[in-house]
Amino acid sequence: MSMFELLRRDGLARICKLETPHGILETPALLPVINPRTLTVSPRELYDVFGFKAIITNSYIIRNDEKLRGQALSGGLHELLDYPGVIMTDSGTFQSYMYGEVDVKNEDIVTFQRDIGSDIGTVLDIFTEPEWSMERTSDAVDVTLARTEVAAKLKGDMLLAGVVQGSIFPDLRERCARSLAAIEADVHPIGGVVPLMEQYRFAELVDVIVASKKGLNPARPVHLFGAGHPMVFALAALLGCDMFDSASYAKFARDGRFMFPEGTASLSDMKYISCHCPACHGHTYEEIVAMTPARRAELIARHNLWVSQEEILRIKRAILEGDLWELVERRCRGHPALLDALRKLGDYEEFLELTEPLSRERAVFYTGPETLNRPAIKRYQRRFFERYEYPKTEAMIVFDETSKPYWRHRQQEMQEILSECDSHFFVESILGPVPIELDEMYPIAQSVMPLRGDRDAVEGMKDLMERMSHEHPYAVAVGWDGKQTLDTLMMVCSDEPSFDLDLARVKAVSDYQFGQGAGSILLDGQVELKKSNNTGKIRNVIVDGEHILSMRANDGFFTLRPPGAERLRKGFPAPRLRVMVKDDSVPFNRDGRNVFCTFVQECDPGLRPMDEVLVVNSSDELVAIGRAMLTRDEMLAFQTGMAVKVREGIKK
Repeated sequence: MSMFELLRRDGLARICKLETPHGILETPALLPVINPRTLTVSPRELYDVFGFKAIITNSYIIRNDEKLRGQALSGGLHELLDYPGVIMTDSGTFQSYMYGEVDVKNEDIVTFQRDIGSDIGTVLDIFTEPEWSMERTSDAVDVTLARTEVAAKLKGDMLLAGVVQGSIFPDLRERCARSLAAIEADVHPIGGVVPLMEQYRFAELVDVIVASKKGLNPARPVHLFGAGHPMVFALAALLGCDMFDSASYAKFARDGRFMFPEGTASLSDMKYISCHCPACHGHTYEEIVAMTPARRAELIARHNLWVSQEEILRIKRAILEGDLWELVERRCRGHPALLDALRKLGDYEEFLELTEPLSRERAVFYTGPETLNRPAIKRYQRRFFERYEYPKTEAMIVFDETSKPYWRHRQQEMQEILSECDSHFFVESILGPVPIELDEMYPIAQSVMPLRGDRDAVEGMKDLMERMSHEHPYAVAVGWDGKQTLDTLMMVCSDEPSFDLDLARVKAVSDYQFGQGAGSILLDGQVELKKSNNTGKIRNVIVDGEHILSMRANDGFFTLRPPGAERLRKGFPAPRLRVMVKDDSVPFNRDGRNVFCTFVQECDPGLRPMDEVLVVNSSDELVAIGRAMLTRDEMLAFQTGMAVKVREGIKK
C-alpha cells in the first residue's frame, strides 16, 4: 500500500502527500491530460514552467500505437513523454464510453501500465452512464469490482486506481466505494461523472461525490475523473476530492474558449482581454483574434492551464487559512447550476459536520442564506437544543441582535434588569437563539453578518426562536423594549436576582464543548474564576484549588488542564472524549510526544477535529491531553501522520 498522509485540513478538504515511485505528490493536485499523439503543451513545459508535478495520459492509446508501444516498453513511460514527475495512466474506459467497446482486456491493460512504469495505473472499469437503469448499473458495478480485485494482484509496485462507479444512484455509489475500501487499491477516482459536468448537473454531482466519500477509506486519495474546469475545483475539494484531471484546457482552447473560476468565456463573444496570466500578458484582444488558429489555440490552452493551476493554489491557501467555505460560496454564485449544488450541501449537514473543526481561526463571513447551512452553524443550533441547560431564573429577556460580544453592549440593560428581577438573557441572532453566556464562543462571536437579513435567513431565525419558546422553562419571557419592559418585570417578578453570568458561561461552554453534564462534573466544588484585567473575560477556572480549565481568547472554548481532564475521565464512561493508544505509545505520550495514527487503538466517534481529548491507555488511565487532528475513522485508517497534537503528558 502507498503512504498517504494528511498534513492540513479544512473539513473534508485536505492537503496531503502521496508517495509514488516518482516522488511525493502533494494534493490537491490537477493532472493535465496528455495525448501522446498530439502534444498541445509539452509534458516537460508542464513540469518546468507551469509547475504541474503530475500528469495523466492514456495507456490504451499508447498500447494501440505500435511505435509508442515499443518506445514505452523499451524506455519506459517517463522517457517516452520526457516527464520527470508523477504519471498516471487511464485504461481505455473513457474511450469505451465515447466510441464503444475497446479491444482490450482488464488484465492486459493493467499489466501493460505496470510494465511501462506508470506511477498510478487504472483498472478497466465500466463507465456507468446517467441514463442507465439501476439494474444495469448494479451489474456494471459488480464487474468493475471484480476487475479491481484482479488488478490489485497484478499491480506490482505501481499504485492502483480503483474507480468508484454507480451512475446517479447514491446507494450503488456507496456500495461500490465500501467494496473498494476492502481491496488493495491506492487511489480512488470517482468515475462516470463527465456527463453530469457537461450537462451542468452539479447538484447530482454533489450526491455522487458524497455517496462515494461515505464508503471510501479516508486514508486514500480521491480523484474526480474528468473534472477539468476550475469552476468546480473548490466545490469538489470541499467535498473531499484530492485530485483532478483536465483535458478541457486543450479542448476548450481549440474552440476559442477561455476558462475562468467563474465560468467560460468564448473569444467570439468577448470584446476585451483583462487577463494578466503569463500566456495573455502583453497581448491585446485584437492580437489574439488575429493569430492563426493553431497559435491562438496554444495561447488559450496555456491560459487555461495557468488559470487552473492558480485555482488549485487558491484552494490550498483557503485550506491553510480556513476560509474554504467562503471561497466555495463565492465560486458557486458564478453559475445558477453551481448555486443549486451549493444548496444541495444542506442535505448533507450530518455528514459534513463529522469533519468540521470545533472552531476556525477565521470568522464566518456571510455571503447569502446558504451560509446558514454551513456545518459550524448547524452544529451550534443542534448542540444548543441538545446540550444547553437553561439557568434557573424567574424570567427570560430576549434582546435584538447588536454588536459583539453581546454582554458588553447590553451590560447596562442587564444591570438594570438584575437590580429588579431574577432574569436570564438571550439574543435573537440570525444564527439562532444565543444565551448571553455563549456570546464569546465560535461561531457566535466569530461571525460577520449583514445588518439587513435575507428573507430566508429571517424566517429561519423566527423558526428557531419559536422552537425555543416551546422548550424554555421560564414563567416570564419577554422581548426587551426598554423602560416599558422593565416596568412590566417589576410588576410580575418577585424572586431575588441569582443569575451569575460568569458561572453560567463556564457551565454552558463546558456542556456545549464536552457534552451535556460536563459543566456539573467540572464545577463540582469550590469555584474560583481568574479574569483578564484588560478585557474582563474569564481566563482560568480553579476548582478546589486545582486549575481545571483555561478559556481561549480566540474562540471562547476551553483548553483542558490535567485536573479537569481527570474529572472528565472519571465523570464520563469510556470511550467519551478519549483516544486510546497502544502500550508502545504510552511512554512517549507521557513525555509530551504527539499521538500518531498507527498507535491509535480506539477513539470516541463523537470527537471532531480540534476537539480537546483525553489520551488514555488500555486501562483507561490518563496518559496525555491534547487536540484531535482527525476523526475516529481517519485515525484508525491512516497508517501515518498525527492523530492527536499532545499539549501535555501526564506522568504516573
